[in-house]
Amino acid sequence: MPANRLRTWGDRPLGFAHRGARSVEKENTIAAFTRALDLGAPGLESDAWLTSDGVVVLDHDGVLGPIWRRRSIAATPRRDLPGHIPSLGDLYAACGNSFELSLDVKDPRALDGIVAAAREAGAVERLWLCSSDWRPMAAWRTIVPQARLVESTNLSWMTEGLRPRLASLRESGIDAVNLHRSQWSAELLEEVHAAELLGLAWDVQSAGRLSEVIAFGVDALYCDDVALMMRILDPGTPETW
Repeated sequence: MPANRLRTWGDRPLGFAHRGARSVEKENTIAAFTRALDLGAPGLESDAWLTSDGVVVLDHDGVLGPIWRRRSIAATPRRDLPGHIPSLGDLYAACGNSFELSLDVKDPRALDGIVAAAREAGAVERLWLCSSDWRPMAAWRTIVPQARLVESTNLSWMTEGLRPRLASLRESGIDAVNLHRSQWSAELLEEVHAAELLGLAWDVQSAGRLSEVIAFGVDALYCDDVALMMRILDPGTPETW
């Protein structure tokens, strides 16, 4: 078990509502995030972008408009975004700070704004900052020492080998490895934990898959169906809300 494994959510894995409760609400909206928390999710997940006027907003693709007239969030001021796209400040204003928040930092320029918003909300210690490349993330540790840093990766990308990669992550201050649920096994989790890293699984969408990765020993998981996720993580959860 990794030394930095914080079990503030009990003996079960931490469950992140992927883009909010997107199985019942429009994804990455305040309605989806509040619904996920109402259903009992201890964590929320989204993707962070920076607008042209420096506002951190939450959206998956970072592009707007029909395919023949696309524009990027990075080239658009906050006032011109569709109303359903919230800022990170909007999320904290609506939902408070009692949840874990996993953000895929799609635009690295958004990092300072993410940290500032989380600090203002008193939530910086509940941040999980994700990126597909651990090397630039190593510098984030000095910027936000309280947050957990997560490499979202693929085993095939570890061309140097699993153990050398895990060693590099630990030495660079990265806290966790996030892999597709199909790549996890109990043996792989043992390797990750032996390196004192956390293991996260994404795209865990059925009762069988949820039970499987929980049995492997993952530390956190991402699911679209929050009601299902909470029934599996907490068998005492009511069947209906």
